[in-house]
Amino acid sequence: MLLGLKRRFLLHLLRDPAYRFLFDPPPQGESVSIDCETTGLNTRTDDIVTVAAVKIRGNRILTSERFEAMVKPRAKLNPDAIKVHRLREQDVAGGRPIEEVLPDLLRFIGSRPLVGFYLEFDVAMLNKHVRRLIGIDLPNAQIEVSGTYYERKYGDAPPGVEIDLRFMSILRDLGLPALDQHDAYSDALMTVMMHLTLEDYRARGVRIPRGRPRPIAFYGG
Repeated sequence: MLLGLKRRFLLHLLRDPAYRFLFDPPPQGESVSIDCETTGLNTRTDDIVTVAAVKIRGNRILTSERFEAMVKPRAKLNPDAIKVHRLREQDVAGGRPIEEVLPDLLRFIGSRPLVGFYLEFDVAMLNKHVRRLIGIDLPNAQIEVSGTYYERKYGDAPPGVEIDLRFMSILRDLGLPALDQHDAYSDALMTVMMHLTLEDYRARGVRIPRGRPRPIAFYGG
């Protein structure tokens, strides 16, 4: 009920009616995995350098329906960020302004739920620009992969159990392949694989500490 009221309030505040599609019912069984690489970790002062998204339909990863863009950031690249994603000032100088990238990204996402790993950060980085474009934050539902993993592995754990929610730890624990981490598209793709594996576990009532079944098969499209 509260979620519905919030969405109606956001729709009322929407500045540009061309983006009403963000409030449409999402396509049945579809979601979008999204990832951003940034100039640093400060959501107020840092900015996006690359953004990638890939659609999910049922248990299929639609690799043929992907979005990738390099963005020319307004903020300077933090040296620590360069060590992570290996993108230098000269690499991103030819990127498109976020004002050009964002409309294309929003049309790609549509009203689908967003899937991510520590998604709150990526959405916060995007919302700085989304607010300027349409007057509101992204209204899409959000699915946090680390939260699903926590529930499957630690939800019934006794007090004092050490908790590890690192990206690569989750990937290894689920028996999934490691791609080129800190590339936006690769991170979005690995996040999809974790998400679908965890959804399969949840659907079958499987808890991770009780044994890890073979990961389900994924199909490109």
